[in-house]
Amino acid sequence: MGKYMLVVGMNVADPANEGEFNDWYNNIHFPDVLETPNFVRATRWEHTGPKPEDAKYLALYEIETDDIQTAMKGLNETIAAKREAGRMSNLGTPVIMGTYKQIFSLDT
Repeated sequence: MGKYMLVVGMNVADPANEGEFNDWYNNIHFPDVLETPNFVRATRWEHTGPKPEDAKYLALYEIETDDIQTAMKGLNETIAAKREAGRMSNLGTPVIMGTYKQIFSLDT
């Protein structure tokens, strides 16, 4: 089974809403995304010294699948359903997004 990582860099549209954004991302968005088949783990990271052009927040979604196109289609369907249900937010602005296939791993 292939391992993939969806990488999403976000900034908060209005810094006054940063707490609300983080609460939504951690407690609503992550659980919603993890309902998608083949999405097995999600973690968030905060940049320790972002430049204005950098994403302040980084979300990493681990995906295990033999068919990444089908997995991403499933994510799009999940997001569309959550948007329809009013569970999406406009508090954040995406800066980067990409899907990467694992080609090597080394554990300590």
